[in-house]
Amino acid sequence: MEIKAEAVKMKMSAPVLAASSIEQRNHALELIASALEENKDSIFEANRIDMEFAETNGVAQAIRKRLKYDENKLRDSISGLLELKGLSDPIGTVLMNRQMDNGLVLKKISVPIGVIGVIFEARPDAMIQVASLCIKSGNCAILKGGKETANTNKVLFGIIKNAVVKAGLPEDCLLQAELHNEIDELLKCDQEVDLLIPRGSNNFVRYIMENTKIPVMGHSSGICHIYIDKDVNKEEALSIILDAKKSYPAACNAVETLLIHRDIASWFIPVLSEMLQNEGVKINGTEEVKEIIGKEIDVMQEDEFAKEYNDMEISIKIVSGVEEAVKHINYFGSHHTDCILTESDEAADYFIQMVDSAGVYRNCSTRFSDGYRYGFGAEVGISTGKLHARGPVGLDGLVTYKYVLNGSGHIVEDYTSGRKKFNHKDL
Repeated sequence: MEIKAEAVKMKMSAPVLAASSIEQRNHALELIASALEENKDSIFEANRIDMEFAETNGVAQAIRKRLKYDENKLRDSISGLLELKGLSDPIGTVLMNRQMDNGLVLKKISVPIGVIGVIFEARPDAMIQVASLCIKSGNCAILKGGKETANTNKVLFGIIKNAVVKAGLPEDCLLQAELHNEIDELLKCDQEVDLLIPRGSNNFVRYIMENTKIPVMGHSSGICHIYIDKDVNKEEALSIILDAKKSYPAACNAVETLLIHRDIASWFIPVLSEMLQNEGVKINGTEEVKEIIGKEIDVMQEDEFAKEYNDMEISIKIVSGVEEAVKHINYFGSHHTDCILTESDEAADYFIQMVDSAGVYRNCSTRFSDGYRYGFGAEVGISTGKLHARGPVGLDGLVTYKYVLNGSGHIVEDYTSGRKKFNHKDL
């Protein structure tokens, strides 16, 4: 398959999809949900083949966990589709309605971005989430999932594509790229593709950013921190830390570094380390941390804290207070999601104001950084950039806007000559 030729077709279909009714797009989501249930045996069989291949080829357990697509994940996918269906139409919203002069009215209206290429990790539910968000937001999408779920993704894409066509949407609005070399072809389609959203390792996202002229939205790593302040609720803190690390260590919103206030380090770190080690979490830390734990751990130097483990492993450092914690996070972090655990409003206010991240939390797990949990109807990714979209990217992040000006014979010369004057008024 020649990606560029297919992308040209998508470029031509983009205005048609953008003009489709919300009823058509919601109907497509309903059809996908029904088809997933009807074809679940085929999906599960394809996933079984992928899982066997992953096990045979020594894919890490943490990665294999996200490859698996079972009855529970099917239920979640269907629930997510129906929740997305219930969200309002992101297209056609009048963001500004301004009279420039009598009979000359300017509107700013939300519109789809156009053609989006999404390259995502080996996770079958990601195929459903990404495709459905693009459909709802009126965007054509080129979808490339990880090779480890090739069989599952092929079945899922076929189900989604059939449902979209059945709903009366353009046949060329969705395309699945299956081969690795098609990624490089996609990177060259800067005249046809409006936006790339890569999800994966730091090195992979960097490669995408450095090898295309297409605008890229996303994050290159997920180095999330939790700062444990001196005024902390111990039991609450231990529960939050365990959830943030253990519930899904391969996720980009899992905690990777713990920063602990020096005033509580002597009693909190022994309790913390015992909990983590009992749960199978490998601890790395400074020499100071090692001395408190009293056991052998890998000692980290100051310049080694920019680490994303994506596994049952964590870094620990002792800091003098919230100011040092903030400096550490802003320097070593990836500006994804960072949290403070404290009962002090003063410390929390400082942390929330000064940490420069897409998500800044107080007394809750970093794992909440997710489009589905935010009520976005899933997400296409999480952006750590500051332009256009930031944090979990749902429907709002997949639209832009255009200005529509309606007049009745108005010409600029009348205003530059002084014959007329602008009469700006918001309607």
